[in-house]
Amino acid sequence: MTTLTDRLKQGKDARKKCSRSSQASLGNVARDPIPLIKASSEGRVKSLVELRYGRMLVSPFTFYRGNALLQAHDLSGTSNMGLDSPICGDSHLMNFGGFATPERNLLFSVNDFDEAHPGPWEWDLKRLVASFLVAARDLRHGETVEETVCHQVVGAYQKTMLECAEQSALETWYEAISYDDLLAQANKSTLEHVERAIEKAERRTHAELLPKISERDAHGRLIIRDDLPEIFHLHKNTTLLDADDDWLRLSDWRPLYDTFMRDYRGTLQADRRDLVSRFHVQDVAFKVVGVGSVGTRCLVALLTDDQEFPLFLQFKEARRSVLAGYVKAKSRVRHEGQRVVDGQRLMQSASDLFLGWTTGPSGRHFYVRQLRDMKISAELETFDGDAFAAYGRLCGRALARAHAKSSGRAAVISGYIGKSEALADALYKYARGYTEQNERDFERFQQACRKGRLRARSEADFAADHLP
Repeated sequence: MTTLTDRLKQGKDARKKCSRSSQASLGNVARDPIPLIKASSEGRVKSLVELRYGRMLVSPFTFYRGNALLQAHDLSGTSNMGLDSPICGDSHLMNFGGFATPERNLLFSVNDFDEAHPGPWEWDLKRLVASFLVAARDLRHGETVEETVCHQVVGAYQKTMLECAEQSALETWYEAISYDDLLAQANKSTLEHVERAIEKAERRTHAELLPKISERDAHGRLIIRDDLPEIFHLHKNTTLLDADDDWLRLSDWRPLYDTFMRDYRGTLQADRRDLVSRFHVQDVAFKVVGVGSVGTRCLVALLTDDQEFPLFLQFKEARRSVLAGYVKAKSRVRHEGQRVVDGQRLMQSASDLFLGWTTGPSGRHFYVRQLRDMKISAELETFDGDAFAAYGRLCGRALARAHAKSSGRAAVISGYIGKSEALADALYKYARGYTEQNERDFERFQQACRKGRLRARSEADFAADHLP
């Protein structure tokens, strides 16, 4: 049996193969980004790809958020210490946030696992650090804040990984970052943000969402309200599905919903299957989400119990992870929805009560979760430099906990990082270089849209198409 000292030494020895300073390398960046962007759009709803590009055009930061495939390609040309374990795959700073546990406790962690896949832990940390520098530049925080926040992210990851290395397996498995902890640790510059986040989370319930996105039809039935291009019904004249889309050949949404539910129920624990059976579906609509996910299929179902209290379930398409073509490690499951769910359950200390997976018509894979329930994200535009750095520390801490839990190898990772700032210095250099690369890619993307190689449209463009 190996001791903690042995495992720390194993990590330290990995520096001979991959020095910490070598982590500054940008990788395979001698490429045209446009073909890779086009490749990441294949299989999506064609009209919504234009909206995806429109959202990516807003700024270098939204471009970075919408482009996990591009960075995965680039990272495949970098060295790593050789430890593959389940990672998030798209750990930019907006994919962290608050969410409710089944016991209604509010926790903070990574909260997006669409790209979860076995891979090098360094890739997640690099994507996170670079996202902070891209965002800091977008928000014009200045070079001092850029350098500070990058070092704070890596420093928090480093410190937390050492803490996990010294814990028992059960301690690492159960430990979570609660908002009560954040309140207790908040200083003057962060207290207001934490209090606002808690207040916002408490309001983000199914009951609070109901009047915002639903209405009664002429027969008094609850239906979801169309709000183009964000929400639309599949079989009405507001649909944004392509004319030849196979879903349009269905008579209405019910066969689709029935197909989803048949497999989904079997992925839930018995008590949660019983709970779902107490709700009755009222309506289903297509919902456009995020930046990187735009154009993939996502449905929201409105269900109610016998007293007409609501439950919103989200059926989100799970495509092949962007990491799959660039890492040596293979996913252990063949169902992409199960891949996402397994990744979420492995990396979060607690997960959504209704988290499961299913297969839709035409064999597409989906995962299922609640829509919105107590989920909150950072409001970056309200952060000053101190709050931004505090958020960086929080994300670094959360990512380390996720990696320690998913890998069971915290001591090896900690041994590799060590106690100096060698890795932080290398990743700050990486983040600076990759932020500049991202800006160059963004310029080429803008040019491709101007010249018609890519077609981008805004929310306003779509809404104008359907004005009465």
